Amino acid sequence: MDSQYLVSRRQVLAGSLVTALGVRTQRKLLADDASNSATDDKDKALIAITLDLEMSRNFPTWETTHWDYEKGNLNDETKNYTAEACRRVKASGGILHGFVVGQVLEHESVDWLKEIATDGHPLGNHTYDHVDIITDDIEKVQWRFKRAPWLIERKTLNQVVRENIRMCDLALQQRISVKSNGFRMPGGGGSGLKNRPDLQELLLDLGFTWVSTQNASHTLGKRNGADLTPVEYADVVRSNESCQPYIYPSGLIEVPNSPVIDIAAFRYGKWKLDTFLETTRLGVEWAIENRAMYDFIGHPSCMYVVDPEFKTIDLICELVEAAGDKAAIVGLDAFAARA
Repeated sequence: MDSQYLVSRRQVLAGSLVTALGVRTQRKLLADDASNSATDDKDKALIAITLDLEMSRNFPTWETTHWDYEKGNLNDETKNYTAEACRRVKASGGILHGFVVGQVLEHESVDWLKEIATDGHPLGNHTYDHVDIITDDIEKVQWRFKRAPWLIERKTLNQVVRENIRMCDLALQQRISVKSNGFRMPGGGGSGLKNRPDLQELLLDLGFTWVSTQNASHTLGKRNGADLTPVEYADVVRSNESCQPYIYPSGLIEVPNSPVIDIAAFRYGKWKLDTFLETTRLGVEWAIENRAMYDFIGHPSCMYVVDPEFKTIDLICELVEAAGDKAAIVGLDAFAARA
């Protein structure tokens, strides 16, 4: 390891060293800096409504697959759904945390995204091209690169991933003057970055103190529209317990995604909306009852098709409002501060 790399790492990891003192220091800094630290009360449930700002294959029609090659080419329906979701959450006294695919910033107008940021909604990094950062095969990093391999010619897998994350940060800063608030890994994984200390170090080196890379573990499988059984609903509730934030040995904080993600429900399971609403309700109620954390993750490119009336967003807001001072809708940086 050369001295230049060591200097860079020391700068990024100042206060985040892998010692008990370092971890405590990092947690204190996060708690001081988190925009929602005022709500970080151990007796209060923290609820997050997060949206991945990208296009999704199979939506609006099952035959739609070209989005794989242009994940950031958001259509008007997706932009409008995002803006309205933010408006509803803010009207309810909370904020919505968005994760941006950098390609979005190439559009002629990004005023809608600027307005979201100006209204106080944090925006995180979702890589520039929606790349798979945990693959070990450079040909599987992104469909776009398989079609246009010259874009990553002579680059190692590590270089492609690092540059794609860095470019998203740069696009947010230069186009809408926003510093990214956290990192979410495209696709997610059942074990997050537990088996990838190299990626933990890469993300710390890029300046991130917390990430969202781990998906909930449950046994639903493909439903093909069938209702869940009581046992399966109970399994969803159980899986929330494993979705609470924690700290990797490297000092990087993991903020897992709570079940059930909309894409998993409506693409793979072909769920009915009522089923999705019920699993969401159960998850939020579990978090409120246990003063825990619940991270709803949705994709507006999917949600505008399956839930055009914002029933899911409204449900979460109503449940938190009904809980009074027992819960609050916050950004994921508040989750990290509590970790």
